[in-house]
Amino acid sequence: MILDLSKFSPNQIDLTMMQTLIPRPIAWVLTQNSDTTYHLSFFSYFNAIASDPPLIFISVGKKDKNTKNNTWTNIEERDEFIVHIPDVDFVREVNQTSETLNSEVSQINKLSLELMFLEPKITSLPIVKKIKIAFICQKYQIIEIGNISQGLIFGKVKFIYVEDSCIAGKKHKNLNIDPLKINPLSRLGADTFATLGNLIYI
Repeated sequence: MILDLSKFSPNQIDLTMMQTLIPRPIAWVLTQNSDTTYHLSFFSYFNAIASDPPLIFISVGKKDKNTKNNTWTNIEERDEFIVHIPDVDFVREVNQTSETLNSEVSQINKLSLELMFLEPKITSLPIVKKIKIAFICQKYQIIEIGNISQGLIFGKVKFIYVEDSCIAGKKHKNLNIDPLKINPLSRLGADTFATLGNLIYI
């Protein structure tokens, strides 16, 4: 079957792409609101794109035609943000942070998530407690794209938090991080998530 996307509505295209571009890593993004509370949302149009400088990107939509998503606004105004790689234990919390809330409502409080702070010289923002991996990022560039406006947000990774239990020593002088210990959550279709599954060593 050949799918002619010119005959699809934007919503149909979105759903089809989500079900075919799989699996996708999940960026669980923490930002700071203007009132100093924290906002947490997940995005699966996300990946790494460069290592010099180390850059990641997330694609963020709008609440409506004229109103930017809270994550987009917070990064645009305050530069710093945290990208967590959630593990399967957080699947319910991750899914619940897809809900669009008013900027004054914090998902952190609503879900009773615990946070922890790193050293102040690393970041002023907290990370979700018991998370295995977190990228501490600084806004690099934001590009508005598409007919239905999306914010393509590029972040420069300044530090990476790795939970100690995930470090499996060194291999060929490089740090060896155990993917099974991370046990990352990934996105499939609109309401379907996946685990890492079997590893293939070559």
